Amino acid sequence: MSADMIPLLTKALGETVYMVVVSMVIATIIGMPLGVLLHTTSKGQILESLAVNRIVGAIVNAVRSIPFIILLVAIIPFTRLLVGSAIGTTAAMVPLVIAAIPFIGRQVETSLKEVPFGLVEAAQSMGATPAQIIWKVLLPESMSSIVAQLTTVIISLVGESAMAGAVGGGGLGDLAIRYGYQRFRPEIMLATVVILIVLVQLVQFVGNTLAKRLDKR
Repeated sequence: MSADMIPLLTKALGETVYMVVVSMVIATIIGMPLGVLLHTTSKGQILESLAVNRIVGAIVNAVRSIPFIILLVAIIPFTRLLVGSAIGTTAAMVPLVIAAIPFIGRQVETSLKEVPFGLVEAAQSMGATPAQIIWKVLLPESMSSIVAQLTTVIISLVGESAMAGAVGGGGLGDLAIRYGYQRFRPEIMLATVVILIVLVQLVQFVGNTLAKRLDKR
């Protein structure tokens, strides 16, 4: 691989990290409350409301069932309306966020279900409000699991960001397509794959380490 490709690989890696980090932050801000809502409105929980739970759950399932590549293309008009363009790293973050929100919601819901209900009942017996139970019982007790689940979402976003590169989203996927595949330079494609593998391993390591530190067991 020629030396002139090093700056391109560095730039592409920066674009990928930018897309994943910003998308993850925005999606987590929306997805975490969504997961809490899905859990607390389910049967027997502190804010039980089966109608709300079913409606929100149906919407979440509908979005999650759409393959990312189809979602990427289907919302191009919305992306263009929102950020003024359907091409580039900023534009790619729109479908990444939309795809990640329901995923995070379900993952957070799963983590909250692992909290023993006896802890919730104990808090209720001491007069804790639903908001206090969420902030002082459910979230702290499930944080280790939530971090592990969010790590999985980040890894998924890394793969989806590479897929976004196929339609001009920038990042490592775009570099692999334009400089590797279209110009018949397999060493560039190999380099992008190796970088993505290292990136995923790093994310997994950091996520596992943080989850272990937060584990109260």
